[in-house]
Amino acid sequence: MKDTKVPSLSGRPIRNAVLALAFIGGLLWSADLFALTKRPSDSNPISFRDARAQAQEFIRENERITLTPEQQKVMNKALSSTPAPCCAQYSVATCCCPCNLAKSVWGLSKVLIQKHRASESEVRRAVTEWLAFINPGESAGNACFTGGCARPFHKDGCGGMDAKRLI
Repeated sequence: MKDTKVPSLSGRPIRNAVLALAFIGGLLWSADLFALTKRPSDSNPISFRDARAQAQEFIRENERITLTPEQQKVMNKALSSTPAPCCAQYSVATCCCPCNLAKSVWGLSKVLIQKHRASESEVRRAVTEWLAFINPGESAGNACFTGGCARPFHKDGCGGMDAKRLI
């Protein structure tokens, strides 16, 4: 039988590769640790990381998902007590119009209810977190009446009216 050499873990190429992977892993871990993302809370299984991309995703889900009558009741109850940030005299459940901000909230709610079986309070809490994430400043509650339909979320706006053209 022939002797075969088995590569040693103490060899330089392998050791260097392991050290490089450990270094890269450490960088990724620390970048994630200090990333400017809203981590999921106990009641919100979705982490908020990119307002624009996730708003587009939630808007698509709003169009795609049809809730059962029971699920729709959960959504309506969860959203009816939260004023719409763009038109505060309406709740975010109805808003004054189907702007991109409202559609993103509705889509997020539908995802939470249908895919994660979220309760009314869990949906309400996640929507509150989402609204704070997309507009960290204080909402004036009158964007729809002050030209805010054409402003991005982070500038106290509605993000536009066309789902295919998020501002």
